[in-house]
This record gives sequence, structure tokens and C-alpha cells, in this order.
Amino acid sequence: MPDLVALRSLLETHERPFVVIAADRRVVAVNQAFERAFNKPGAALAGLPCHRVLHNQDRPCDETGEDCPFAACLAEQQPRSCLHTHGDAGGGTHWVRVNMYPIAGADGERYVGELVQEIAAREGHEEVDDTRPVGRSPAFLSVMEQLEQAARTDAPVLLVGETGTGKELAARFMHRYSPRRDRPFVAVDCSVIAESLFESELFGHERGAFTGSVQTRPGLIEIAGSGTVFLDEIAEASPSAQAKLLRVLEAREFRRVGGNKVIRTDARVICATNRDLWQLVEAGSFREDLYYRIACFRVRIPPLRERPQDVPGLADALLKRIGRAAHRRYHLDPEALRLLLAYDYPGNVRELRSVLQVAVAHLEQGHRGRVTADAVAAGLRMREHYSAAPVPQGRVAHRADREVAAAPPVCTPAAHNASGSSLDDVEAAYISGQLRRCGGNRRRVASALGISERTLYRKIAKYRLGDLGNA
Repeated sequence: MPDLVALRSLLETHERPFVVIAADRRVVAVNQAFERAFNKPGAALAGLPCHRVLHNQDRPCDETGEDCPFAACLAEQQPRSCLHTHGDAGGGTHWVRVNMYPIAGADGERYVGELVQEIAAREGHEEVDDTRPVGRSPAFLSVMEQLEQAARTDAPVLLVGETGTGKELAARFMHRYSPRRDRPFVAVDCSVIAESLFESELFGHERGAFTGSVQTRPGLIEIAGSGTVFLDEIAEASPSAQAKLLRVLEAREFRRVGGNKVIRTDARVICATNRDLWQLVEAGSFREDLYYRIACFRVRIPPLRERPQDVPGLADALLKRIGRAAHRRYHLDPEALRLLLAYDYPGNVRELRSVLQVAVAHLEQGHRGRVTADAVAAGLRMREHYSAAPVPQGRVAHRADREVAAAPPVCTPAAHNASGSSLDDVEAAYISGQLRRCGGNRRRVASALGISERTLYRKIAKYRLGDLGNA
């Protein structure tokens, strides 16, 4: 064992949380900053596995799909860094960057020291904030780190991502973690403002500036003051609107429509698009000078199919929000989660929310909050041929995480993804696979699917599976 007195003295030289881990992945010691950050007493942590102390998990994080360079740091004796999700004593999660350092003990043993830097540390009132992004995948954590870095600057930010990935949520996150957090956040959807009204909406107008302007009205940039203006779908702005916006960004001033008074603005601008803006620049439909002005900090929001590890957490958070509105509590059955994990989500998080809303509406009486595979299948059925939907070039049609891939071989929607089968075909094959697994025992199949035997009978008759379900 190392000299614990000397080790603790060394640990307390760090202002940030620091933990020392032995080669067998058991915690040796933590500093007081770690105890305060994660509300865990150091004396009770010594000797426990690091995955239990840091992640509140029963398995090492590299076995659950997370990036963990612990073994490489120990073997190669070189510093390493990774993004992780750590858990506190209250069950809360913290996004962190972990810097790992090899430590040689006086006893000849090798250890790893982990310096923990929290990404976007929560304030107390944010623990129940529904607008906080949800995720734990490396792709998600990387984006959160970029957003926090961008939040600390006043540089314009361009958010790029498919529809439904949560670009406005990302913009609000940056505003909340910026020095402007106590000032207004104003969102503008450029795709729904007519060109004739764009200037008036953004810059305001004086009384009598045009027919119907019976009073002076401040624009959205003026309302934002020294807060944040979020321009969504900036690619849809007309050439005229682009020119006017560039003038505001460069001169930091504007005039209301019909006015002569110059109004200064200190608002920070965040833009978003679901299109390739540089392609539009090359095509001549978007100003190159405006592109460079708004894309000082460019952050790509990954689609949900690139971070399937986040589906369980997102589904849980969305069900809590849906349940809160209905004064109910909902939870997913394992088979229901398996269906969700097998889907590709062309509409991203927005589509996942819609699927869950439909699933909740299809729950049978006496469900006690259990969202079953049958209900999720009904939610997925809102897309008549969800697996046959057009797939953008470069899209990965289906990705399952390790847990699903290692599950017993059953017929899931993913198995039919390439064939373009309808959801009825997928559901029939799925039930057929379960009937074979259970030797035709309908009671066991109904229990596995989380539906009543009566519902199962109806589906067996509908899909003509009677020969498989006689037990």
C-alpha cells in the first residue's frame, strides 16, 4: 500500500476533484474536492471498485460501451484523457472530462490518478430542469464540452444538425452557461418570417412606417438587449435579409423601419441550420461574408442514430415529462426498450418523443404506468413504412448497442430494416420469434411482451400465427 498520509497531502494540492486508483481498479483515496463535488465521504470509498464509486455501476465502464483509457494509461505510463458521466450520492449525473496520469508508488506499485473537470456544472435549481440536454455517450459529451466552451465566449456560433436533433435546446444551454444568463433569450425561426416582414420583425418599426403600423414596435434584436438572439434555419433567410443581418453583426447597430435613430446592440447571435451552409455559399445562395461572420464557432449536433447509448436515458426523461403533464408515472418494459433501440429515428429526438406520446396513448387499462412493447409498436406505426423511409446519403440504417447485440436471438425490427417491410410485417415476425422461443406458450409470450393474453390472441389471429401458439 502507498503512504496514505503523503498521498492525501498530495491530493489536497489539487483544487479540482482527484482520485487515485490501483491497478486492480479499486479506489485508494480521493481528495476533499471530490467529496464535495459528488457528496461521497472519502473514508467509505477506499477499496471499492472505481466503476461503483465514479459511475454508480456494477460493471467497469469499458464493458458498458464507454470510453475508458485506464488500462492504456496504466500499461503505457502515459497521460490520457476522456469524457465520462459520473454519478453522485444522490443519483444525479455529472458530465466530466477526466485527465488520467500514471503514478509510481514508493511501494513499486503503479497507480492512476484521475483529475476530474466537470462540464457545465449544475446549479441547484437545474436538477429538475426539463430543458437540460440528456445523454451519456461520447458523441453527446463531446458536444456538451464544445457548447460550454462556446458559452464562455462572445463569438458567434453556428449549430449544424438534422431536424429534431435539439439545436434550439443547445442554443438555450449555451445562453444559460454564458455571462448573459440573466438576460433575455429570443428565438427567431427564419423559415416562417416572410421576406417583407423580416426587417420589421428583427429591427422593429416606427409608427406610420407602413400601412397598419399604428404604433412604434421594438424588434426582436432590441428586445434581446444584451442577451442572446437565436436565428434558427438561417439558410432560409433571403439575400436581402442576409445583407441586413450582416450589417448588424459588423456595425453592431441598426435602425427601426421608418426611423432615423441609430440603435446600438450588444446581443450575442447564435445561428442554426439543418443544411450544408458551405454548399449554399458555393452555389451562390448564401453570402460568404455572412457565413464567416456567423460560423466563428461551429458545432455539429449529432443525430440520434449516432448515439444509440442515449436512447434509454432520453426515453426515460421524455416519459417523465409526458407523465408530469398527465400526473402519472411511466416506465419502459425491457422489450419495449429493445424495440426503441432497434429503430433508426430519421426525425431524431423529436420523433422519439412523438413515438412515446403515441405509445402512452395506446396503453391499456390497468397498465400501472408500464409502457409495453405493444404500445411502443403502436407508436412506431405512426410511420406507415418506417423502415422503408428514404435514407439520406451516408446514413447508417441501424445501430444497436452491445447489450442488444448480445441479447438472445429474437426477431426484432432491425432484422427487417433492409427489406423495407411494413411495421405489421415486423411485428408479426417479432411475435413469431417470441412464440418459438417460448415453445408456443402464450402466457409466457404475453408476459415477455408486456401485453395481455387477450391482446396476444388478437395479434396471433391477425397475423395467422395460430400454428405457433397452441400451448
